Amino acid sequence: MTKNFENASMGTKSVWAGEEEYLVHGATQVPVIPSVAFGYDDMDEWYDVAIGRKKGHIYGRNTNPTVQAFEDKVKLLEGAEAATSFSTGMAAISNTLYTFLTPGDRIVSIKDTYGGTNKIFTEFLPRQQVEVVLCATGDHEAIEREVAKGCKILYLETPTNPTVKITDIARMAKAGKAVDALVIVDNTFATPVNQNPLALGADLVIHSATKFLGGHADALGGVVVGKEKELVEQIYHYREINGATMDPWAAYLLLRGMKTLQLRMKKAEENAHALAAYLQSIDIVDDVFYPGLETHPNHHIAKEQMKGFGAMLSFSVKGGVDTVRVVLPKLQFANRAANLGAVETTVGPARTTSHVECTPEERAAMGIPEGLIRVSCGIEDSEDIIADFKQAFEDE
Repeated sequence: MTKNFENASMGTKSVWAGEEEYLVHGATQVPVIPSVAFGYDDMDEWYDVAIGRKKGHIYGRNTNPTVQAFEDKVKLLEGAEAATSFSTGMAAISNTLYTFLTPGDRIVSIKDTYGGTNKIFTEFLPRQQVEVVLCATGDHEAIEREVAKGCKILYLETPTNPTVKITDIARMAKAGKAVDALVIVDNTFATPVNQNPLALGADLVIHSATKFLGGHADALGGVVVGKEKELVEQIYHYREINGATMDPWAAYLLLRGMKTLQLRMKKAEENAHALAAYLQSIDIVDDVFYPGLETHPNHHIAKEQMKGFGAMLSFSVKGGVDTVRVVLPKLQFANRAANLGAVETTVGPARTTSHVECTPEERAAMGIPEGLIRVSCGIEDSEDIIADFKQAFEDE
């Protein structure tokens, strides 16, 4: 019996969506199919599959059954018409931008995007004579003014990495549509559980699947979904020629991780909210950045467009890098690593994680202090997470 997901909840979709077509021999799990090529005895059928007239697979750089199951699951979770995947999150971002931008085009974005994305904006796109305008994150009026001048793409990341700033997606999408711009949103931090940008007016949504979608820090991947199949097909064509293809084993691990996406996000978000509240009470902490706190500048926007506030927070400490050097090594139940979205709590300063590619001056220009600590809360007990941070701050 074919499953109908039209009225299914997010948790049910996370477990079941996108897999049915790929189950074989009575298996209850999607298999890993590592075959590079897929053979055909009928030459006409082979041709029909090759040109997309008939469903099927011909070569692993183009498509793969395990990978397609992953794409279908994300597509259904985001309420999209189509999806295509990539070897990494940055491959998803770069391939999407390069698909649509040509010399002479103009793109408007925000200053606080992930460091790798920011490098594309400040280093690579200008080389191709693409005009890049970066506005202060949260200054909606400034973004609207720049978009009104005309642009090919309006690119947003909300919440941002690592300062967890919020942008009003619906408002910005309206501005983008007024000038026929493509509105693209990086939804990695929120995940489909907490935010659905397509429903708010975006055209394309990007995820670094390495993070919360996979959830176990053991598989790299990226994915783009869109409300129009034609847009996604253009990105797919760029990717199939340029070769940033997702590995089927990674797709399998991401599929497995996504089955618990809603459960993991619910627990990790509870932990993030509890830790953020605790950190606000510590004298050595200057600022805490978490959209679930009423003190967050755009808490009201996050409350309006998100179903939950996510598992990411950051905070700045007195003493800057010197304090970071002392406090972080004391944590017992946290990985000090350049990753996020895993079941384990993970911490690190922006200077070695999200914005390691940037200079101190560039980070300062983006409003990222050297004493900022990014925290990706895991699914441990919140009492243990808070107790761990408390002992790490002793004598500081």
